[in-house]
Amino acid sequence: MGETSDIRPTSEFHARNFATADVDRLVEGLDAQDAADGVRRLRAWAQNALDPRPGEHVIDVGSGTGTQTLALAAAVAPSGDALGIEANPVMREVAERRATAAGSPARFLDGDALVLPVPDATVDVVWCERVLQHLSEPDKAVGEIARVLRPGGRVALIDSDWGTALLHPGDPDTVAALTAGVLAMAANPYSGRRLLSQLTDAGLVVDDQGSQALIQDSGTVTWPLVRMMAESSVRSGLMTDAQRDRLYADLTEAAERGALHMSVTMFAVVAHRPV
Repeated sequence: MGETSDIRPTSEFHARNFATADVDRLVEGLDAQDAADGVRRLRAWAQNALDPRPGEHVIDVGSGTGTQTLALAAAVAPSGDALGIEANPVMREVAERRATAAGSPARFLDGDALVLPVPDATVDVVWCERVLQHLSEPDKAVGEIARVLRPGGRVALIDSDWGTALLHPGDPDTVAALTAGVLAMAANPYSGRRLLSQLTDAGLVVDDQGSQALIQDSGTVTWPLVRMMAESSVRSGLMTDAQRDRLYADLTEAAERGALHMSVTMFAVVAHRPV
């Protein structure tokens, strides 16, 4: 996707593209995802594979609300350091407030995944979750991660692959329009399947791979995310207002009787920089 010049540099869902008034909606969606069993399982697997240790220097690229940054800070405490790098100032404020409330030493810094504000070969562990899908130059971001890793340093890349998205029930044409809208919104919608090649192309050695289908429970559907996707499809002309309203009604009815299926697969790859 990144090779074509007409693609936005970041996707519609990228945090830096949200106006201040809309960030609450994004935070609500991210909090719901943080609570999802699938996200928790894949994060636990990746953190165990990374094995961050006390005294190590860790960065979280695209740290968002800081949930994982706080987890990494706890893992490298008391002598280590965890830095969340986030481009959206309101998201950084949310993360800083939550770190203070939790008594966490995690710090947060303005920065871009394409130009990390970190010196060469100084980082022990890099975490980058659901960021590359938003970038039209994801290879450049992976190259930056390779640059800042010290020899022997480890990285976990975790990303969704929107080509695996499933939604049921609903009118087939409307569901297809929603799926097309999701693929159009992401600058790099097939990110999950590309992680392995991106790491090896950057000169890193792959240690392990994992995946997790994020299946929404009918009782805990991430409605803010559904609405964001549907409204974007309407704005893009892929779906009419009537189709959107009918889809909401169909999904709500299905959720009430425990019959709604909504899922996307996330992939994770753990690698290290050769010594």
